[in-house]
Amino acid sequence: MMGAQARTAEVSDKLAVLRAALQQAGAGAIRLRGMDWFAWITGGGSSAVLHAAETGVAEVLVTDDEACVLTDEIEAERLRNEEVPPGFTFHIEPWAEPELRARFVANAAGGRAVLSDRPANGDQPLPLGLRQRRMVLGPAEQDRYRALGREAAEAMSEVLQRAHPDWTEYELAGAGADALWRRGIHPALVLAAGERRLPLYRHPTPSHERIGKHAMLVFCARRHGLYANLTRFVSFGAAPEAQRALMDVEATGLASVVPGKSLSAVYHALAQAYRHADRDEAIREHHQGGITGYLAREIVATASTATQLEPGMAFAFNPSFEGLKIEDTFLLGPDGLENLTFDPAWPALDVHGRKRPLWLEAQ
Repeated sequence: MMGAQARTAEVSDKLAVLRAALQQAGAGAIRLRGMDWFAWITGGGSSAVLHAAETGVAEVLVTDDEACVLTDEIEAERLRNEEVPPGFTFHIEPWAEPELRARFVANAAGGRAVLSDRPANGDQPLPLGLRQRRMVLGPAEQDRYRALGREAAEAMSEVLQRAHPDWTEYELAGAGADALWRRGIHPALVLAAGERRLPLYRHPTPSHERIGKHAMLVFCARRHGLYANLTRFVSFGAAPEAQRALMDVEATGLASVVPGKSLSAVYHALAQAYRHADRDEAIREHHQGGITGYLAREIVATASTATQLEPGMAFAFNPSFEGLKIEDTFLLGPDGLENLTFDPAWPALDVHGRKRPLWLEAQ
């Protein structure tokens, strides 16, 4: 199945999962408020207008016999035409009367509990099993993710191949955002740091400073609700030697991403690798990433994260030293980890059987 037919089947399967959770909880409705859950249940639709927000301009209410988009008269026509697949009904209230939505939800739930991803006004939280289910991506989601990862990586390569030492960090970040938007990708996060600020901050929001001899560019790139996360460097001269040591740390962590293991096992593998590299403190200086998907990080790996790893999950780990980082987005499949943000045109090194990105040494 391809296209609309595949999307319809995907949505149908997800609605069945939600309705099973409703029956198990004895609840009357599930109310999905977040942009992440909206994208998941609609097979990649977007409720985003203000991209910095967690909740969008529409919600989805699921009962035993209906899946309804809750929105106002400003948004309804566009959402129906461009974002929401067939099979959903619409409850449209005047923009000046939002209280009508609460009344509609109460009536739809029939006096029973309402479960929500972002509980408010007496709602109950979603069962933990639903979040685990969301992190296991189906075939259609994986196909969307592959296309997103490939195009996000191409956007990154395009920008860094034409970067110049006289560019400011703002110009570098702006070029990155432009390259993403031109591919229909939301630049949910773009970090940029040049020569001076790179060793100072793990999360360098761009500034007016010139990038100088080298720079880092970071993307959290969103499309169809999914996030492609990647980091690359450009050097106007020789790249630092320490990048290979960091690749070895990352390789140890990636090798521990095995179905049936816990996310904490990856954290402990990285901690051991840092110790082996005489960089014990590095694991405390920045988080190491974790499971990705409909959030830039669905769950961040810690020493006690018990989440079990499953095929179909996506991962974005980001080991780092001072002034150095490595990051790509991977999908766990039957043959191990597949790098979704790999660009074959980018310089790479074989590290323990896996191609990993080097710094681009620009002329």
